[in-house]
Amino acid sequence: MKNLRFTFIALSILTVTLAFSFPMADLTGTWDLDVQTDMGSGNPSFTLKQAADGKITGTYSGQLGETDLTGMIKADDTFHIEFDIQGNKIEYDGKAEGNKISGKVTLGTMATGTFTGVKK
Repeated sequence: MKNLRFTFIALSILTVTLAFSFPMADLTGTWDLDVQTDMGSGNPSFTLKQAADGKITGTYSGQLGETDLTGMIKADDTFHIEFDIQGNKIEYDGKAEGNKISGKVTLGTMATGTFTGVKK
């Protein structure tokens, strides 16, 4: 029983240590994006605010207009951002690496493509 208790305590300490050793990327700030889709390209921007739990809020501004957005980033620095414009759900799924982001974009039923972005 003592060995089981020691193992549980050791695993708990290791879990907490790892959680603080590898913090998730911080997407807070303004991002300039380059979007390439099968219907054309564009250069929108995101202004993002990230909470400690990984929740993201902010605004999108680009060819589709301007609107509020929501999202989430995970400990492995992958993220999902979404918003609605004119009844179309726009989704960005990607990975953060320092001051750069990249991934795939789905523009409702209109188009799909890729994006890269740089933090201002």
